[in-house]
Amino acid sequence: MTIIFYDIDSASPDRAFSPSTWRIRLALNYKAIPYRTVWVEMCDIESVSVKLGVLPTTKKPDGSPWYTLPVIQDTNTGVCLADSLPIAEYLEKAFPDTPSLFPHNTNSLQAPFFQACVSNFGPLWKLIIPATVPILNNASVDYFRVTRANMFGVKSLDDVAPQGDAAEKEWDKVLQGWSKIGTWYAKNGGQGTFILGETPSWADMVVVAFLLWMKAVWGSDSEEWKAMLSRDEGLWIMLLEAMSKYTAIV
Repeated sequence: MTIIFYDIDSASPDRAFSPSTWRIRLALNYKAIPYRTVWVEMCDIESVSVKLGVLPTTKKPDGSPWYTLPVIQDTNTGVCLADSLPIAEYLEKAFPDTPSLFPHNTNSLQAPFFQACVSNFGPLWKLIIPATVPILNNASVDYFRVTRANMFGVKSLDDVAPQGDAAEKEWDKVLQGWSKIGTWYAKNGGQGTFILGETPSWADMVVVAFLLWMKAVWGSDSEEWKAMLSRDEGLWIMLLEAMSKYTAIV
């Protein structure tokens, strides 16, 4: 075994749900790097990270350190690393004979892609984060509700999600954001399903990870998921199908 991959546990059928960790699972599968998953409750991420010696990836609203997953541990080198982009860059260097996440020297172009996506997803957070609670294991529900309420600057996570007409307007904005990303894919001139054409890359994994999060939270039979798949001339259906071979959970 080469890589130990620390992922966030849940009560969803596939267990995996987090877009942050899905990016790395997709990358590991695409590069065919041997790995095994260690499932971590959200409330235990800090203690596991400290034990492994990885640094916090950001700060909480009160300024205290915030430890996040994914984390990988390379059993060959002893390297332990957190945060999806640094992990992707490490995998690229440590396993040079595997398919590239950044083909054609596109590292500098793809690195900002996550933030570019996030800039189009502003309304999504208020809808999907409260909706994530039902798929969590009981051990992490209280932790999630408190930390995410603090992130939004409210007393209760129940105060975050818009209701009624306001929710519909926010959902329309979510769909518009996805359509904007769809226009980026159209720039490849129809040369393939992926943003670089016929070759998958890190940018595709960023996008698919968000899609898989939405599917895990709302479910494949939900109106939200059906609305996503009906958009943008079937682009998201095609992208999910093209990347499905890299979604194995091991």
